[in-house]
Amino acid sequence: MNLPKLPATTEPFLWGAVSGAIAISIVGFSWFGWVSGGTSEKLAAARAEQAMVASLVPICVAQFQTQKSPDAKGRLAAFKATEIWQQGEYVMKNGWATMPGAGKDAEPNREVASGCAEALNKLTL
Repeated sequence: MNLPKLPATTEPFLWGAVSGAIAISIVGFSWFGWVSGGTSEKLAAARAEQAMVASLVPICVAQFQTQKSPDAKGRLAAFKATEIWQQGEYVMKNGWATMPGAGKDAEPNREVASGCAEALNKLTL
């Protein structure tokens, strides 16, 4: 099989094309924010988790407010008296981070409890 002969000016063109492809790849991934498929999936999963937590925190706060207890202000004061680093555990222990309809054996979500603790710290009754 005989391959056709390329003109002598083709070789510099091919080297330029290869060099340009390598350069644009380096610039694209480092400065233009291009990411691989795996990285984009990780970012999408993290954003989905953040959106889920953001949508469940108001439910947690509502459960705190509607819990059958006449002393809501006292309950809030007891919560705020808890150390900051223990407030998420406090929310989990009291069941406010367990979503309604999740079942008896459902575990509370730690991220929801943390977000709920932040929201409860801003709450005033």
